[in-house]
Amino acid sequence: MSDAAENQDNVEDITAGLEAVADEAEEIEESHHDYEDRNLDLIMDIPLKVTAELGRTKMVISELLGLGQGSVVELSKLAGEPMEVYVNDKLVARGEAVVVNEKFGVRLTDIISPAERVEQLK
Repeated sequence: MSDAAENQDNVEDITAGLEAVADEAEEIEESHHDYEDRNLDLIMDIPLKVTAELGRTKMVISELLGLGQGSVVELSKLAGEPMEVYVNDKLVARGEAVVVNEKFGVRLTDIISPAERVEQLK
């Protein structure tokens, strides 16, 4: 057999080997995704407390006791400033108030980055 033919056979063997490795890697990745999907399915029905905060204020007890129907409680936020959205008391997003089917809602305008969320845990 000539060197050219031998080299061609080697190239074909290597190509076939690479294709087999690629197929095996794809199977491993698919099984990994199936495993991840099963793990995610376990937590999908866990209830979470979602809170949208319009603003905050502090007042003394005498001010609180003086509140009545029609009283106005001034909050720390300015009109038009984004609201905070918390999940289980952890800030995850900011947004603006909207009305959806005669109910209040929040349109998310900014999602807190994973790095910022991790920083909150410290």
